[in-house]
Amino acid sequence: MAAACKIDLTFENGHKMPALGFGTWRAPDEEVEKALNQALEAGYRHIDCAPVYLNEPTIGRVLRQWIDSGRVTREELFIVTKLPPHGTRAATVEKFLKRSLTDLQLDYVDLYLVHVPFTVPEVDGPFLTDDNGEIVLETTTDHVSLWKGMEAIADAGLARSIGLSNFNQRQIQRVLDNCRIKPANLQIENHIYLQQTGLVKFCKANGITVTAYSPLGSKGIEKLLNREVPDLLDNPVVKEIAQRQDRTPAQILLRHL
Repeated sequence: MAAACKIDLTFENGHKMPALGFGTWRAPDEEVEKALNQALEAGYRHIDCAPVYLNEPTIGRVLRQWIDSGRVTREELFIVTKLPPHGTRAATVEKFLKRSLTDLQLDYVDLYLVHVPFTVPEVDGPFLTDDNGEIVLETTTDHVSLWKGMEAIADAGLARSIGLSNFNQRQIQRVLDNCRIKPANLQIENHIYLQQTGLVKFCKANGITVTAYSPLGSKGIEKLLNREVPDLLDNPVVKEIAQRQDRTPAQILLRHL
C-alpha cells in the first residue's frame, strides 16, 4: 500500500478514516470499473461514492470481487456514500441508504453524508426542472428533523459514522445545537482557489473532520457551468514550487491542504 494511504484521521467516535480517498464523481461505468481496480491496486481504501454519480452498482461489483477473492477485507475498506437531494427528509433516509447498500453490495457504510443542504422533489429518474431548465427545489428542508433520521441509521448500524456535505457554518451550527450524535465529517470543495479557511477552522474547533473534494481542481465541471475554470495543475506558482521541491504539482496542491 502507498505510504500516503496509511495516514488516518480519527473521528470523535473513535472510527478512523484514511486521509487519502478515491472519488468517483462523473465516472461512467466502464471508466469507474477500470479506475477503481487500479486505485485498489495502488493502495486506496477510502472510496467516495454517491447515488447521483449513477455508478454505485458498478462500484459494488468491483468491491465484491475484491472482497470475495480475498484481496481485501471489508474491514480494510472505508466506504462513503451520500443521501441524495431527493431523499433529504427524515422519513426517507433509511430507504435511500438501503438502496445504496444494495447497489454497493454492503451491509453498512463507514460514513454516510447528507449530500446537500436542500431538497428536491422525490421522483424516479432525472431531477424535475422548470421551463428554464433549472432544477426544482422544495421550499424548505428541516435539518433538525433530517439529522434525527441520520442518527437513527447510525443507531441501526447501517452507517458507522454520519456527516454532512456542502453545508455552511450556520447550517452546521443548527445541527450541532440539536443533535445527539455529532457530525463526524464535513465534505466540501476545498483547494487553493476555494480555501474556505473560516469554515475549516470552525469544523476543527467543533471536532468535525473535513474532507476536501476537487483538491486538484475540477476541469470536468466546465460542461456543467458552461464556462472555463482554472487549471490548478497548470498554475505557474504551483509548477514553480513543484520543480523547486522535486515534486509533482498534484503533490504540492495536496500538501497545501
